[in-house]
Amino acid sequence: MAELHIIGQIVGGTGFPQNSLFCKWGVHAGGAWRLLAGLKEGQTQVDIPQTGDMAYWSHPIDLHYATKGVQGWPKLHLQVWHQDSFGRCQLYGYGYCHIPSSPGHHRISCVTWRPIGSWQEQLAQMFVGGGPQLRSPELVYSGADRYRLHTEAMGTVELELGIIMRHFDKYGVES
Repeated sequence: MAELHIIGQIVGGTGFPQNSLFCKWGVHAGGAWRLLAGLKEGQTQVDIPQTGDMAYWSHPIDLHYATKGVQGWPKLHLQVWHQDSFGRCQLYGYGYCHIPSSPGHHRISCVTWRPIGSWQEQLAQMFVGGGPQLRSPELVYSGADRYRLHTEAMGTVELELGIIMRHFDKYGVES
């Protein structure tokens, strides 16, 4: 079987309305892909930057997949959350990006967005916090009904990933 190694880190996030951020992440792959080693989801620590607006997480990612085809290539999906001084968490953005399909070192900027509600919900969000969230987080990377959502752009998550591909040439994929 062809093998794909994904080794890298979630560097951090920038451009969000407030600091004190953490990131929940996961990798989704098609049915032909099998995870041999590593965790396919996780969560970073909360970072409160002292200078600048970049929250540094430096959270490691180390995955090893096996596959018989390239259909369903892995995607990384992210949720960025803000934690206030009372420990309450508020969603600040969803995002996803495809894992690079060429070997080597890659620096990826993953843009994020969040759903916006009606003007009443936005007013309540200003005073009470919270805000609309997706019922099904799979909507982020599936794209089925995503075009119908009303959203606003949020910040960017920076990733550094090293990609190692093995035996893809035996399955007709040139690297």
